[in-house]
Amino acid sequence: MTRSVWQEPLAPTAGSSAPLAPEADVVIVGGGAIGCATAWALHEADPTLRLVIVEAEHLAFGASGRNAGFVLLGAPGADPGSTNAAERERAGRLWRFTHENADAIREMDGDAFGLTWTGSLIAAGDDDEATMLQRQADVLEGTEWLPPDALHKRLAASGARGFRGGLWVETGGTLDPAAYVRYLARASGATVLDRSPMTGLAARGGGVAVQTARGEVRAERAVVCLNAYLPRVLPAFADLVRPVRAQMLATAPLAPILDVPVYSHDGYYYLRQRQDGRLLLGGARHLHRDAEVGYEDATTALQGDLEAYLAAHFPAAGTPEVEQRWSGTMGFSPDGLPFVADVPEIPGAVVASGFTGHGMGYSARFGRLLARRTLGDQDPAADLFDVRRFDAAPEAAAPSASGGDLRAQRA
Repeated sequence: MTRSVWQEPLAPTAGSSAPLAPEADVVIVGGGAIGCATAWALHEADPTLRLVIVEAEHLAFGASGRNAGFVLLGAPGADPGSTNAAERERAGRLWRFTHENADAIREMDGDAFGLTWTGSLIAAGDDDEATMLQRQADVLEGTEWLPPDALHKRLAASGARGFRGGLWVETGGTLDPAAYVRYLARASGATVLDRSPMTGLAARGGGVAVQTARGEVRAERAVVCLNAYLPRVLPAFADLVRPVRAQMLATAPLAPILDVPVYSHDGYYYLRQRQDGRLLLGGARHLHRDAEVGYEDATTALQGDLEAYLAAHFPAAGTPEVEQRWSGTMGFSPDGLPFVADVPEIPGAVVASGFTGHGMGYSARFGRLLARRTLGDQDPAADLFDVRRFDAAPEAAAPSASGGDLRAQRA
């Protein structure tokens, strides 16, 4: 099993952090960024709610604790500068959605999870990507197109070279993703049941019963946020979630060469330098598409491609010692966007999945969307993530009030 730099303090221990809580108003399955953000947002909306987070391992055990910790704007495959009006409008809404997420994170106690607000750079790996980013700079506020010379000058300390220009985005930054997840869980006031994998989900007495390895938790509502692992517990969604492995490495501490996160080659590479001097680098999946699928937690020959990328584009890093290598399994949807769906035949249960490697960029805002849905309210962005856009959507998984207004039932 691999472990990220963020998970170093999180070695598994025997037992659980809390005794079994047999009853709740809402039970959230999954202790990652989306699950804990949903608990945070539910508490924000109604502090009287009894919330339980059920987690198979420990908080931030999966991809939420294994990523680079970027807070970026935008969504994969969504081009706000598209010449197609419908796509441009949809991409613009997604950009605003992720901007609202960044704003929400910045309003939190960022010291608790190492939030550093720097902006970000999206560097073009080829001329087509450069053309796309130039179009986006023309329509997106808070961005600026940097021609190749200007981009390389902006990254001069790293010796950056080989890019075709880039998009400077003033909103964004970096954080410690595992600490962020733990912060959300603490702020939610939820009871956390770790080492408690869900073994079943059923309708029970007008509510929902979540069976775990430690016993059953009954609630009025359940929100299942397992991302890549959703098909393992709810096979009805298997056609909508594909497990894809991401790999990263961390170098030994270096002198400061990079003061902003860099995302390049259509997002297939991403790089940042922590305050302790370690460079964190991930990506290269596009060079090993068939191999980087599945649930195996392992590092492979792909790691060599990460080192080659660093040498080719950031030569000031030299040939640093690699101190740590790890992987994490992401849940990919058919179109790159997450989806929300009711669970067939279980009123009051909803799933959110398919975040396609961008969970941090959605997290707080998506938690608010799921909280509103759980409480019987409408979110103006809900249609963007409607599962019915897929032909393979499970029958009866269309949006509903998820059993009505939870607050009215509790009154």
